[in-house]
Amino acid sequence: MARVTAPPAIDTAVAPGARLLLGTPAPEPEPPPPGRWQRLRDRLARVSRRAWWGIVALLVIVALVTTYAVTRPPAPHVLTQRDVDTSVQRGIEKQAEADAAAPADGSVAHAAIAPSLVLIETRDTVDGVEQEGSGAGVVVNEDGTVLTALHVVDGSTNITVTFADGTTSPAKVASEKPESDIATLTPSTLPETVVPAVLGGGVAVGAPVFAVGHPLGLTDSLSAGVVSALDRTVRVEGDRKLEHLIQIDAAVNPGNSGGPLLNKAGQVVGIVTGLANPTDETLFVGIGFAVPIATAGGAAGSPPR
Repeated sequence: MARVTAPPAIDTAVAPGARLLLGTPAPEPEPPPPGRWQRLRDRLARVSRRAWWGIVALLVIVALVTTYAVTRPPAPHVLTQRDVDTSVQRGIEKQAEADAAAPADGSVAHAAIAPSLVLIETRDTVDGVEQEGSGAGVVVNEDGTVLTALHVVDGSTNITVTFADGTTSPAKVASEKPESDIATLTPSTLPETVVPAVLGGGVAVGAPVFAVGHPLGLTDSLSAGVVSALDRTVRVEGDRKLEHLIQIDAAVNPGNSGGPLLNKAGQVVGIVTGLANPTDETLFVGIGFAVPIATAGGAAGSPPR
């Protein structure tokens, strides 16, 4: 009797990584989990465009605020009374320094008139006695016309003028205004450069003025004062009356007569004509007079002022 044996069992185990040729296919292996950067990219990909623009705008705002915070100027210093006092004191000191450095009004006036100032000398013989006199004058025209006081040259036949540059020349009386004690002279010889003075306008009481002349033979002297009064009337030698004069307290003495009275800009505002003195001395005691340039200038052909 034949022996029947069972067929050999089929091994259904599949080696790892092998595929079955028959029957149901083996399941696919699971992919590895995504990494951190992959997860971040996935999340960003799910953000809408509108949200992106909001994020960009926020970043711009943050950048601007940060820039301003870094670059803004410091807050202004809160002023105290001490700061104010210090600032005021510095301003006073600076102004004092500027005033000290600036030329004085008298210096400005003298520098302006110096090229136009003239020394006038007279020499005559009266009853066999030689007499000499001196006074001042000022060049007022380009032709060399000299404006002075009439009493400086009245009756003289020998007049000599000396200009600022030292030029000396004989001169003759060209015109006279006895009612104002004003005369003009015409020199026969002129300096190489003629510098006429600048004529000014009217003056007010209290205004600073400067008298320039040759008092007591001290050539080219300046004295300072103020206008004391206007429209004065005085009587002079020969029982003549002079009207509408400027009264000044600047020192004037013999030798100042005929010289210019200046404002602080160096403009001629009058011609010195005399002084008031209750004594017999012909020296200054505090009151002098000048003919306004509006009157005196007319004798030299200047237009009314």
